[in-house]
Amino acid sequence: MIHHLSISDQIAGWYPGMGALVFCLVVWGLVFAGTGLFVGAFIPFITGDSLVFAAGLVAHEAGINIWLMAIGVGVAAWLGDQVGFTLGRHFGRPYLDKREGKWIQGGITKSENLFNAWGWWAVVVGRFMPWARVFIPVIAGIAKMNYYKFFSSNLVGALAWGTGLTICGFYSAEIPAVKNASYLIAAMFIIGSLVAGLRVWLKNRSSSN
Repeated sequence: MIHHLSISDQIAGWYPGMGALVFCLVVWGLVFAGTGLFVGAFIPFITGDSLVFAAGLVAHEAGINIWLMAIGVGVAAWLGDQVGFTLGRHFGRPYLDKREGKWIQGGITKSENLFNAWGWWAVVVGRFMPWARVFIPVIAGIAKMNYYKFFSSNLVGALAWGTGLTICGFYSAEIPAVKNASYLIAAMFIIGSLVAGLRVWLKNRSSSN
């Protein structure tokens, strides 16, 4: 929690030197680059909760329209994952298909099985997990997950995470309890998604036997 707050404070310190428009563009750009350009694999905070939560705090303190900021974050997260998925689908799979090795082909098979079993929910849950939100879009593309399923699950996950957490940051400035509630809501969302995904997996397993 202390580490989370320190990063949020540093991000909030960007605003005075940027102004509202530039700050919004920087936040949206970082959220997009985190997954779309795979930058989050090397600089985790770019895709982290601290960035979008701090964006909400700054929106409150600086008088930035919270809906503009929050929806922008959600859209940036969604677009980033779409690009990651596309890169994985068009460049990752052809490259891996040319590589020989039991462990590589086994990894591809396991990824395909994961998405076939969990389907829609795998992408939604991944958005709430720090490292998973960076890698899952690319893996989904490599595993050739159905595009329309990825499109919708990515939309739900990105908006729930990006827009939801930004709004939580905004209101936590007025109601401190919102900060703790945001973690509880995220935990409940993950648990619900896992339960739904488990049901899909069990259903697929029973139908295949």
